[in-house]
Amino acid sequence: MSSNNSPSKAYWKSNLRYLAVLLLIWFAVSYGAGILFREELNSIRLGGFKLGFWFAQQGSIYVFVVLIFVYVRLMNRLDKKYGFDEE
Repeated sequence: MSSNNSPSKAYWKSNLRYLAVLLLIWFAVSYGAGILFREELNSIRLGGFKLGFWFAQQGSIYVFVVLIFVYVRLMNRLDKKYGFDEE
């Protein structure tokens, strides 16, 4: 491969790193807080509901939506850095 592909490779490497970190966060919240640490979190109440139950039912969805917005922001920065932005 030529050196022209170097920026593209760096772009995709950064993109995959972002994806891996964000998916790891989502997995930790959905599986960890909703299943593994449910008993410990149930000692805390949020809006009348046990926190472990809340994470299992709604919290992981909220975190996923927030992670989507974080990903969009990170990708916009990455696009600008490598000159792939549409402006």
